[in-house]
Amino acid sequence: MTRDEIVEAVLVVLRDHMERPHLEAFGPEARLNEDLYLDSILMLHLFLNLELHFGLAAPEEAITRQELSTVANLAALFAGERAPAAAAEAPEGQGVHGEDYVDIKVHCFVSCVCAALKERGIDHRAFYFGVFDADFALTPEFTLRYHAPTVSHAFFRRWFERLYGATLREWHDPKKSKETNVSTLLDLVDRRRPDERVMVMLDLFHLPERENKFNQNPFPHYLMLENAEDDPDVFEVLDPDFRWEGRIEKAKVLNAVRQPTVGGGYVFDASALRPARPADLAAYIATCRQTTGNPLVEAVRTIVAAHLDGRGGLTLQTLPEALKELPVLSIRKYAYEHAFAFLWRALKLPDAEFQAWCDDIETLALGLKGLNFQVLKLVETGDRSLAAPLFAELDRYDRLESAIKRRLDEAFAQWRDDAGLPALPQTERAIA
Repeated sequence: MTRDEIVEAVLVVLRDHMERPHLEAFGPEARLNEDLYLDSILMLHLFLNLELHFGLAAPEEAITRQELSTVANLAALFAGERAPAAAAEAPEGQGVHGEDYVDIKVHCFVSCVCAALKERGIDHRAFYFGVFDADFALTPEFTLRYHAPTVSHAFFRRWFERLYGATLREWHDPKKSKETNVSTLLDLVDRRRPDERVMVMLDLFHLPERENKFNQNPFPHYLMLENAEDDPDVFEVLDPDFRWEGRIEKAKVLNAVRQPTVGGGYVFDASALRPARPADLAAYIATCRQTTGNPLVEAVRTIVAAHLDGRGGLTLQTLPEALKELPVLSIRKYAYEHAFAFLWRALKLPDAEFQAWCDDIETLALGLKGLNFQVLKLVETGDRSLAAPLFAELDRYDRLESAIKRRLDEAFAQWRDDAGLPALPQTERAIA
């Protein structure tokens, strides 16, 4: 098919098979997310329908990465055209041991508190040991949720205070009304001292000025606020998790804060931060270790099996919705890179091995994200024989993640020995 024919096929799929609104802006230069409102899951539906109805099979890498921005980019992919490769830049540092090491943002609460550590030159990487298996919810309806009443940031809060010395005061009171909490927020921002950081949870879906690449609705998200110096109606917004800062009208921000889907906020004095003591770091890392499996892989396996078996009246048709938030959770696996970086830098281990493990970590993160495409194919075709390769992929990622953890444990034991710390027993996920 030519590029023009592929563009027309995309329109047919969106209009006739997916019955999508917002097609008045459709054209080669239409942006897939911003103009056509296609989130990561809807993009998977688009890929699958193009394959089933037009025989256009997308490369696996395109499905998992989804780095396409416009309809024209999508058409070029299926037409076999490749974007020109960017000129390679000479590295300014030395891989994991240099200053060019890429910082990773995979958890909004952790990103906010770690931003303050970075500002003071304090190594924040070890704090990410708690992220790759951070809590999520598997609901009684066998649905995966990254945000739920049972999910708390208390673990991170307590350990941040113990490790780095600053008190994280929770200013949001769930027993009080929205307006009372908003008034508290405005008062905190008005009285904020230069070293204070005011964190607030809001629903990013209701803040269209900010990129929402997952297009989740709702999309609970932590960021930090301060008043603009030259305009009383504007906030200066810092969103470390998405590497964004800028100005947004207060009314729009507060509307996102007032949504019934969210509620939370903390304030802390960044001037009180100090580097973590090795003994405390050792206790934290030991506490974060999961020695009984890989919770996210196990949860996905449980959810798929429950829908296949029809447990509690479930059907295959509800499986995509049950796993809709898997892309949000799968990116947490990139936190392994921070954990490796912390140990590799401390032990001066070879950069080549670090890069090899980073490749495996990326395989894990993108592979888990890409499972939703296999799920959609299973559901749309009704071919239950596709369940076997889906479970085989889960087994593969289970083995890969276990291997990553084993190497991390080996390096942790070496770091502990080098620091002259005694061996620690395996502990539960609680303050040691």
